[in-house]
Amino acid sequence: MDTNTSRIAHGGKGLYGSRVGILMLETKFPRIPGDMGNGTTWPFPVLYKVVPGATPDRVVRHKSQGLINAFLDAAAELVQLGADGITTTCGFLSLYQRELAAHVRVPVAASSLMQIPLVERILPPGKRVGVLTVSAASLTPEHFIAAGADPNTPIVGTEQGREFTRVMLDEKHTLDAAAAERDILDAGDALVARHPDIGAIVLECTNMVPYARALSDHLLLPVYSIYTFVTWFQGGLAPRDFGPPGSGPREWRER
Repeated sequence: MDTNTSRIAHGGKGLYGSRVGILMLETKFPRIPGDMGNGTTWPFPVLYKVVPGATPDRVVRHKSQGLINAFLDAAAELVQLGADGITTTCGFLSLYQRELAAHVRVPVAASSLMQIPLVERILPPGKRVGVLTVSAASLTPEHFIAAGADPNTPIVGTEQGREFTRVMLDEKHTLDAAAAERDILDAGDALVARHPDIGAIVLECTNMVPYARALSDHLLLPVYSIYTFVTWFQGGLAPRDFGPPGSGPREWRER
């Protein structure tokens, strides 16, 4: 009896069905739906790994000093488990893009900032990208260059707000989501007031995703985030299966 090779399964991984592995900062603040660390955010399964010692303060304010080996080990563990691509929960980790990709040898989408060159190319002439970040004081040209983006990209942070930056960087255990949203809308207003040529927003901070729709509706501009980046990333790691060619409805086959 001939073996039907189309039904043979292949192993080699520890876990299956989760193509994207997410390197998590070590945090205690609330992660509401939309946040990368909330499993209900994703329309596909993901793998998580918390990187020991990678607190928001250390990663954002201190450029992840001394953490490279911890991130490399965690990324390798995710790949060993079954991840086909790696991302992270902080846009400031653009600094580790090259090291992570070289170490795990799978695609790596370390930072939402990596979207900037593509978004700039889809905008009309005379328009450019602006960035909202959790800490404008900490986001340097080095972070942009590591992401392949223009280091002169306009940025505004939420440091002057009442809630968002305080909760995310100082590890508060409660979050007033309405106040956090107000901080982000205010930062968006400041960004377009200073730079009227802004044609789209890229959110550096992965924790801003729950507020992206409100920001887009408020500014009447497209908003790109780690969610838009990782859903695109996943789309390449696991392309949609449309079935065998020619297997669609008859009216389509006959056209």
